[in-house]
Amino acid sequence: MDQKLHDKRHTLAHLLAAAIMKMYPDTKRTIGPAIDDGFYFDFEFSTPVSEKDFPKIEKEMRKLLPSWKSFERSELNAEEAKKEYPGNEYKHELIDEFTKDGSKVSFYKSGHYWDLCKGGHVENPAAEIAADSWKLDRVAGAYWRGDENNKMLTRIYALAFDTKEELEKYVAMREEAKKRDHRKIAREQGWLVFSDLVGSGMPLFTPKGNIIRAEIVKLSRELNDSLGFGEVRTPNINKAELFKLSGHYDKYKEDMLSVKSQYVEDEMFLKPMNCPQHTQIYASQPRSYRDLPVRFSDFATLYRDERPGELSGLTRLRSFAQDDGHIFCREDQIAEELSRVLEAIKKALQIYKVEYWIRLSLRDPNKKEKYLGTDADWARSEGELLAILEKSGLPFKAVEGEAAFYAPKLDIMAIDAIGREWQISTIQVDRNMPGRFGLVYNDADGKEKTPVMIHRALIGSPDRFMGVLIEHYAGAFPLWLSPVQVKVLPVSEKHAEYADGVFKQLKENGIRAELDDANESLGKKIRNAKTEKAPYLLVVGDKEVESNTVTLENRKESEGAKSLVDVITRLKEEIKNRS
Repeated sequence: MDQKLHDKRHTLAHLLAAAIMKMYPDTKRTIGPAIDDGFYFDFEFSTPVSEKDFPKIEKEMRKLLPSWKSFERSELNAEEAKKEYPGNEYKHELIDEFTKDGSKVSFYKSGHYWDLCKGGHVENPAAEIAADSWKLDRVAGAYWRGDENNKMLTRIYALAFDTKEELEKYVAMREEAKKRDHRKIAREQGWLVFSDLVGSGMPLFTPKGNIIRAEIVKLSRELNDSLGFGEVRTPNINKAELFKLSGHYDKYKEDMLSVKSQYVEDEMFLKPMNCPQHTQIYASQPRSYRDLPVRFSDFATLYRDERPGELSGLTRLRSFAQDDGHIFCREDQIAEELSRVLEAIKKALQIYKVEYWIRLSLRDPNKKEKYLGTDADWARSEGELLAILEKSGLPFKAVEGEAAFYAPKLDIMAIDAIGREWQISTIQVDRNMPGRFGLVYNDADGKEKTPVMIHRALIGSPDRFMGVLIEHYAGAFPLWLSPVQVKVLPVSEKHAEYADGVFKQLKENGIRAELDDANESLGKKIRNAKTEKAPYLLVVGDKEVESNTVTLENRKESEGAKSLVDVITRLKEEIKNRS
């Protein structure tokens, strides 16, 4: 979000609060930040407010907007500031927090409305904000400061953009996103199950759903093999000592799930990532500079203790895998390894027909205490990632504060068919973890050196990526990914024997086929096959039996009569090429 749009959205949050306080003067207002598609404001209402009230609230906001021609800033000490909010414990809490070092707090006023605020507004709202470029969106419940032990407030969300056209485009995109919701499509197609008895965020893949996931893993395995990775298998449960050494215990513990044994007292966790385990495989034997790079890949299941409200189908899970990999290499090998991994990611996303850009995620220079390692190591690692991006010519943007606590990284930001962005995979240059685990290799001069560790994923989590792809393709997968690649449809019962022969030949050639021999009309069978999003249909009736052919239909049209041999040859080639 650019700063100007952020300031417009935050200004509109003030405008919403102004309208609410005028219409519902007993309301307690809290905070109202800008967000990715607009803004929200949290209130404690004395009388309930719902989306039915939006038209009159919007009308009041548009009535106020022309009089908002500037913002005036003032400062108050804690005592003065609290007097502006009699009986509002939320604002009092914020004021205490902001003034604990004795400093004053800032207030901003536009029109007749003022509020506690750190700033970030447009200079002349009446002139700079189009009245038709925003709309109130929905009401939700939200705990004060996100803590479920606090009171539930009413959150009013709004959409806001620079122009009416951008707003309408976003609303249309969001409606399309609802149709593509992977949870809805996966449920309708019978690909995925969630069970309260199993636990939230723990997906169960049906046979058809697992075919899709397995094809995603298969492609990643092929790319790993081309890069020289050896696949390893590591346990799901690990002692706390492993994560204390890696740094995850101190920096990541709140997101880890603990495990208790009946027989030993060890503190243990379900692993949230594979990198600490891979260091132990590397450390299991002496390494020479000639052995490097050493490359391990891993598809083990990982676990993270996500908050229930943050779980979202396959795109936010507690239990998932990654097409994970780690490279242990010499300093002089880093550039080549990074280039090869980037090329593999590029190849994968070309096959999936997904556009992308790269975020260069750097540490926050003003909060160095959040990160492990020296300034020199960080500068070197960040410089290497920047250099490889500039050499690649790929689109990228540097963002401070998005690095992992142990390393800077390249985050691959996929863009789906309707323009949404998803972070899928990552590449990190890590000079911290190898040293923490005492990893070494014998260099050409006979001295021990510490290897550099490159963390990388190609498409990230196969589980999460499957959810992204369902929405990207709206469930209509390309042939190679489809759980059912061909539906064989006999026109009537008298064609069943011939259709069964066609079905068996497809199966014998490794094509995932289904035979619909139900006693129903051909029209209904075709509609069912289309609903199931099968890429190809083979229709057989009198004409096909007589000529020993099949009628081939794709998702868009009928291609007419074809010999079964020709169809099988074509489909096998299409599957092989993932076209």
